[in-house]
Amino acid sequence: MRPPELDESALTPSQREVFARIRSGPRGLVQGPLRVWLHSPELADAAQALGAFCRYGTSLGQDLSELAIITVGAWWRAGFEWHVHAPLAIAAGIPEAAVEAIRVGHSPSLERHHALVHRATQEMMESRDWSDATYAALLAELGLAGTVELTGIIGYYGLICMTINGFRVPVPEGVPEPFPGRTPSQTTAR
Repeated sequence: MRPPELDESALTPSQREVFARIRSGPRGLVQGPLRVWLHSPELADAAQALGAFCRYGTSLGQDLSELAIITVGAWWRAGFEWHVHAPLAIAAGIPEAAVEAIRVGHSPSLERHHALVHRATQEMMESRDWSDATYAALLAELGLAGTVELTGIIGYYGLICMTINGFRVPVPEGVPEPFPGRTPSQTTAR
């Protein structure tokens, strides 16, 4: 990991306050990119609040949210994110075979509404926009608020993945890297 390891015994008052807020929230843990963000407590506080909404507060079901999250994680090849969210996607009802297909960059076999969210997430990341057909399909399936919230999930988890990759946040010790064969600049430190 690139930044100095976060020393919980040496947190500033501002860092302690944000750390406690994260720990007492729905996550219950302060791990991965949240530990990096705590080097800037103001960023950590704002980002964790947005993240709590994106993960727990949108109108999308957990299945659609987790599907979008793992699609972003696989696109960025962010091992820590994948390690956390792939099991959550499976628990939320995304077929294990589809999760594996996403991990290795293949097209997953998914139900219509799941396929739409996966395709829209991929399309936004790859082309930085949605085609008119994709946008219309999202509005019909998710409504305007759901489409806006999906955009927020894609953007927030892009930030998460950039933090993981830029600061080389490793998967937990003893856990295999889900994206083997990454270039040296993309490998996580152990």
